[in-house]
Amino acid sequence: MRMEKVKEVIIPKEKAVFWMDGNGRWTNENGPFKHKKLIDYFNKSIGWDAKGFFVSQELNGICEKVYFRYQETALFAVDASIAADIELLLNTRQRIPLDCRKLYVKNDRLFMRYQDTSVKFTDRCMLQVSAYIEEVDDAFYFRFNETRCRIPFS
Repeated sequence: MRMEKVKEVIIPKEKAVFWMDGNGRWTNENGPFKHKKLIDYFNKSIGWDAKGFFVSQELNGICEKVYFRYQETALFAVDASIAADIELLLNTRQRIPLDCRKLYVKNDRLFMRYQDTSVKFTDRCMLQVSAYIEEVDDAFYFRFNETRCRIPFS
């Protein structure tokens, strides 16, 4: 049995007709996307490599990979499940554990280093985990169960 090789078409970010703003909203020349199904489809299609973030889809043996512009990151923590541990739900629908040793603050926003990129917390997710953040002597700490980590500023 012979497997067909998928042809890859790459669109550089300079030619992409859409982008993601600093709050994780997909936008094009007509403004922010409004349709939830389209937004969800784009979010689930996010990938990244050394060249940056992209969305991709495969159709009729062709994989189209479109790099797009974004501010800081294209990965956002949109929800948190809090039980014995804290699990973050990303805009890509992927679930990852919160690791307080990888948290940092940049431009008054909470981020977490993840693999070779960063995840930015949405306002909603930030509110969900804010009960575990404490300020002591002008420093911020994340305390959950028996773990306490200082949150550095970037």
